[in-house]
Amino acid sequence: MLSDRSYVRDGYPREKTSVLTWLICAIVAGFALQIGCYFLWPDGEASLRNELGLSAEALRAGHVWVLFTSSFLHAPNFLFHLGANLLALYFIGRELLPVLGSKRFVGLYTGAILTGALTWLAVHYRTGGSYIGATAGIEALLVVYACFYPHRRVDFLLFFAFPISVKPKHLAIGLLFFELFGLMYFELQQVQLPMGVAIASSAHLGGMFAGWFYFRYFHDVSWYPSTARAETELPRALKRSRKNAPVIPVPTIDMTNPSDVRAEVDRILDKINSHGFSALTADEKRLLDEAKDLLSRH
Repeated sequence: MLSDRSYVRDGYPREKTSVLTWLICAIVAGFALQIGCYFLWPDGEASLRNELGLSAEALRAGHVWVLFTSSFLHAPNFLFHLGANLLALYFIGRELLPVLGSKRFVGLYTGAILTGALTWLAVHYRTGGSYIGATAGIEALLVVYACFYPHRRVDFLLFFAFPISVKPKHLAIGLLFFELFGLMYFELQQVQLPMGVAIASSAHLGGMFAGWFYFRYFHDVSWYPSTARAETELPRALKRSRKNAPVIPVPTIDMTNPSDVRAEVDRILDKINSHGFSALTADEKRLLDEAKDLLSRH
């Protein structure tokens, strides 16, 4: 039974709260702070946005933190912005977090937020204005998800009403063209939607670029590969010493012993929790797949 497996019992050491949960809570807390300021005193929400929102004036004043704090704020009069971001962050994040691991997930999201903020600044440095929202980071996650699973069928409700079934690669490409259109027609011409909502497509495009750049140049890249071919010829003494170096034996697992299998599965799951699923070797992936059927029979 599933409850017999050691990695689902209460005694198994695992992360109590994921970084995805903390991130969602931080965004909700930022919005709650906005609502509180809006009702507690006049111009409270506007003052908060001036302190934490991204603008060229804030950076000129030395408020570099607005490059990141702006991602925790959303327009109080446009709840669809917040709701869509939280839903997308949850559903995409829970798929990517086991693959990337906590550190890479946070690094990707933070890098996308920074890239989106800098891209928005490049467009609006002279025209002014302010920018808030986490869409740049979420669209970066979407691009990475589309790179991992381009043909996986995804079903969702468009505007929470219309059922849509689409492949991630088509969704990412369609979103790319939508943001390019928004940049050219809405943002550069300073056209606003109803209720004074402005589309920050430049920031969203920056986030999408950060997601593609991460997948293309950083994911699964070993900066210090131990098996890389030497570019220069080694001296003979080093060749002899390498040849005579002791070979570390690879431990074998007795697949007929459930306790040994459980111990190895626990070690592999710890590795996934720390470094992501992509850090596993081919043998570890094969053993994890075989262990599912073996442990289910005990």
